[in-house]
Amino acid sequence: MNIYEIRRYGTWVLLSLALILVGAFVWVSNRLVADLTIQERERMEVWAGATREMARAFTAGIDSNGNVAGASEPDLEFLLSILAGNHTIPVLLTDSDGVILDQRNFDLPEPVDSLEILSQANMSYLYRKLEDLKKSNNIIQIIITPENSQYVYYDDSKLLKRLGYYPYIQLAVMLLFIVVVYYALSSTKRAEQNKVWVGLSKETAHQLGTPISSLMAWMEFLQSQGIDPDVVKEMNKDVNRLSTIASRFSKIGSRPSMEIDDLNAVVMHAGEYMATRVSKRIKFTLSPSSFPVKVKMSAPLFEWVMENLIKNAVDAMDGTGAINVSVDVEGETAHVTVSDTGKGIPRKNFKTIFNPGYTTKTRGWGLGLTLARRIVDQYHGGHIYVKDSEPGRGTTFRIDLPLAK
Repeated sequence: MNIYEIRRYGTWVLLSLALILVGAFVWVSNRLVADLTIQERERMEVWAGATREMARAFTAGIDSNGNVAGASEPDLEFLLSILAGNHTIPVLLTDSDGVILDQRNFDLPEPVDSLEILSQANMSYLYRKLEDLKKSNNIIQIIITPENSQYVYYDDSKLLKRLGYYPYIQLAVMLLFIVVVYYALSSTKRAEQNKVWVGLSKETAHQLGTPISSLMAWMEFLQSQGIDPDVVKEMNKDVNRLSTIASRFSKIGSRPSMEIDDLNAVVMHAGEYMATRVSKRIKFTLSPSSFPVKVKMSAPLFEWVMENLIKNAVDAMDGTGAINVSVDVEGETAHVTVSDTGKGIPRKNFKTIFNPGYTTKTRGWGLGLTLARRIVDQYHGGHIYVKDSEPGRGTTFRIDLPLAK
């Protein structure tokens, strides 16, 4: 497992822990809401009990001194204190026919006068509330006599409603925090990788520059010594090749200049170069478009992408098979397709193969496809992806590029 995979798995572990913590917070909040719901139910049962006793007292009658028959005055005051003590839970008291007898703690649309006489608008509002409360479980029956019953309909208090919303608000905030942290870490990682790419590329170009200059001087010296011109010519090709590689690395380290070029010519040039350097047992087919395809591009860097794809295709076939490179246009997009008959790629790895460090070779850094994606996506505004692949049958890579306008 390479460092990039370790960091990726570490990120997922942290995200999983964060989600577990969020779940724990939501569970605790829901338990608080459930406990408060039970407490409010118990309070309303006490309130309903006090209402029942008051109704029975008035049914029994009150003497001339204001005392309830069969009950003491302190009992009446205690019941009144219970009824008046509810300042938070909205409650409606109705008779058995559904007529509202009393209401408490509702935010009425119109103010109540000093005689506590409700207006038509307020009564209409309360009856609408009553219909809504009948659909809930917040109903308590008060049996005053076998023939007379009343009903208490109550709504959740504002505190309980707020606590009911709180877990979801908390969940949304935590998820937003996780998303922000994830993107911050991703941005930091990308910035770090970009610095690594730039530093590595510039250093590689710098290190190659000195020996290439020296080799060029030696080429001139060998030519002056009468060495076989064909030998010098072939050596010069390799020196020029090294010079091209150094130039590519220097372009990766900075923003390359983009020019409108014929995609056919660039792709075919890279394909023809690679065709002469692969096994004769590999059938190499180049299928350019029938007309010029103008694309804004950096030809040296795009040739590097093509060489990487073709090298990977060759490695996947173990020296025997077929490679097809084609160019076509669809709408405002140019397509470059590289197909092989190699080992294939499992679908689960279609995106993973572009990650730094991913490789199936015993040797290699796993940076070829990562560089290819950087060149295509960031510099050319295109997209490189696995169009199709099946283990044992081959792979097709596709590059999409916008046409020049």
